[in-house]
Amino acid sequence: MQQKLEMGENQMIDEEKKWKATFVRELKKEGIIAAPMVAVTVLQYLLQLVSMVMVGHLDQLSLSSVAIAISLTNVTGFSLLSGMAGGLETLCGQAFGAEQYQKLGTYTCTAMISLVLLCPPVCLLWIFMDKLLPLVGQDPLISLEARQYSMWLIPALFGASILKPLTRYFQSQSLIFPMLVSSFAILLFHISASWTLVYKLGLGRNGSAIAFSLSTWLYVTLLGFYAMYSSSFEKTRITFSKDSILHVGEFFRLAIPSAVMVCLKWWSCELIILLSGLLPNPKLETSVLSICLTISTLHFTLSYGFGAAASTRVSNELGAGNPEAARVAVQAAMFLSVIEASIVSTTLFFCRYVLGRAFSSEKQVVDYVAVMAPLICLSVFMDSLQAVLSGVAKGSGWQHIGAYVNLGAFYLVGLPVAVVLGFPLHFRGKGLWIGIVVGSAVQSTLLAFITGFTNWTKQAKMARERINAERSLEDMEAK
Repeated sequence: MQQKLEMGENQMIDEEKKWKATFVRELKKEGIIAAPMVAVTVLQYLLQLVSMVMVGHLDQLSLSSVAIAISLTNVTGFSLLSGMAGGLETLCGQAFGAEQYQKLGTYTCTAMISLVLLCPPVCLLWIFMDKLLPLVGQDPLISLEARQYSMWLIPALFGASILKPLTRYFQSQSLIFPMLVSSFAILLFHISASWTLVYKLGLGRNGSAIAFSLSTWLYVTLLGFYAMYSSSFEKTRITFSKDSILHVGEFFRLAIPSAVMVCLKWWSCELIILLSGLLPNPKLETSVLSICLTISTLHFTLSYGFGAAASTRVSNELGAGNPEAARVAVQAAMFLSVIEASIVSTTLFFCRYVLGRAFSSEKQVVDYVAVMAPLICLSVFMDSLQAVLSGVAKGSGWQHIGAYVNLGAFYLVGLPVAVVLGFPLHFRGKGLWIGIVVGSAVQSTLLAFITGFTNWTKQAKMARERINAERSLEDMEAK
């Protein structure tokens, strides 16, 4: 009896050691993906920041109109494309794990076709922006200038419809370094092109939009040539075929809920900024909440890298039929996100009295930001968790569940709480941001419960069935 107990204890110790070794290996794998992916996301975010900085030195009208144009084009166009491209994180990631390499090129081509088809309706919205903005109380002159800026961003929209699938194509194969080098080169080009077009050639704010469009297409060209001629993509080369058209319906089934999942959170934050304009002293409230949103967006560039790593590793392991490895990938990603969130939120909290000085020199604004800092820290922590959990959802292929979670968390809980606290209870801007924090907390909690109770063996089986079903269909069509 004693011998059996000792054998059982030894077995448990061996299993624990094995799990720790597996966990450490997974941390290294995800770190290799997450670290450069964070840098890529930051560099891409800096493109729009450079555009704002260049225009900000012209005049107040230019800055106001460009700020509105960038916000609206992000909400109605670029975020939509980015969200829909998330469907590839399931399809390409699982196909790569299952060693169905030729499918990656097919799926990527399918996504490009689908997103290009989405662009014309978005363009119509941008073309009539000067008619729509005054309907929500915006100044007609600012609306007209915003519309002109948006028109010059239309080429960038079509470029993004190709770029977004390309980046997911690279990401699903854990080939992040080419994107890192390209992103850095594009940022240098964008800075020089913006300065030349805005100031040297005297194109003003429109020159900034033209530079952004040129930078987007140059990025597409660099990644496209690398994907076409690099030996790293020999097995997964992007090719146009009949199968690319046949998979459009399947892509949309994953892409639409993926876009909803991304956009619902984004739109809720934009609504909070709009609501702040209805508060007493709207100038102060809007300025402070805009600073909070800017900090949150900057942090998202960090957490997105960890979410991308989680999506890639989970989808690869599910496609390969390794449910336990997928489970460990989730655990490692959550561990990394908690560490990242703790570091960032602690730093922000201790810098709360000087944080506002990075955005404003007005004492009233700086003091208000210091009051909001603890809430920003909570928001940062929740956003880190949800970025990874959303990445797990994309890698697993249950974006539709994530879409329902976001709808309930922000529109049934977060925004109503924000309105009640902000207006009837007179918490003002602080109350509005508390609503966003509550929504994020509900979102993260629900996604955590869903992930915690996920049957990974069933998920792996579903991933294999999806891939095998497509293979059978293609074989039948070939005959």
